[in-house]
Amino acid sequence: MGHLDHAAFGWLTPVLSYAMACAGAALGLRCTVRALGATGRSRRNWLLTAASAIATGIWTMHFVAMLGFGVSGTDIRYDVPLTLVSLLVAMIVVCAGVFAVGYGRDRTRALLLGGLTTGLGVASMHYLGMAAVRLHGHVGYDPALVALSVVIAVIAATAALWAGLNIKSPLAVTAAALIMGAAVSSMHYTGMLAVSVRVTPSGQALPGATAMQFIFPLAVGLGSYLFLTSAFVALSPTTGRPEAPASAQPPVASTAH
Repeated sequence: MGHLDHAAFGWLTPVLSYAMACAGAALGLRCTVRALGATGRSRRNWLLTAASAIATGIWTMHFVAMLGFGVSGTDIRYDVPLTLVSLLVAMIVVCAGVFAVGYGRDRTRALLLGGLTTGLGVASMHYLGMAAVRLHGHVGYDPALVALSVVIAVIAATAALWAGLNIKSPLAVTAAALIMGAAVSSMHYTGMLAVSVRVTPSGQALPGATAMQFIFPLAVGLGSYLFLTSAFVALSPTTGRPEAPASAQPPVASTAH
């Protein structure tokens, strides 16, 4: 049985991954607040930005944390296509959940459905990412801890969507983002506690890319996207009182000649 190390770089990767999760949650919540105050194409665009921010934060959190993952007795590589599929899954399911809440007429039903869909998608992203791991040996999972990680993912997703619907002030959004970051990190490390590895020593080269060759540059790129988008949202003007529809605006008086 190989010894698993979840923090090969000490506290650096857990803290940095938590920061990524918080940044994604904060940006996603702010964009959701802006979306709910908008209509038409503007609402759609804000919801798309919210979904991409939350998904990017979750995915980046997972793989920044994986930079600190190691197993004694074997190297680790990552299947590049499968890793990218995990990112795509995160984007799609979070988008579905955010749009369900953003356009749902029955808010309670939309919240429950969106939370379940998004939570299952986040868990799928995590375990797809783990399926992309290549090492000399066999990876096993504790079913009870896997189930617990899925429950945490669903609760965290539902709480995030609820916060998007009900929290408006920047201070409250910040507090909610810190809580959501902790929830997402808890889901990740619960899932990692479920992992066991039986190492089979081998001199064969492993397929795939190392974390520093692939995961690190991609995580840096997505992290930069989060912070640049955060700056854009912070600097973009908030909508004031919505304009009255054309049919409700007073007619312009005509002058007789």
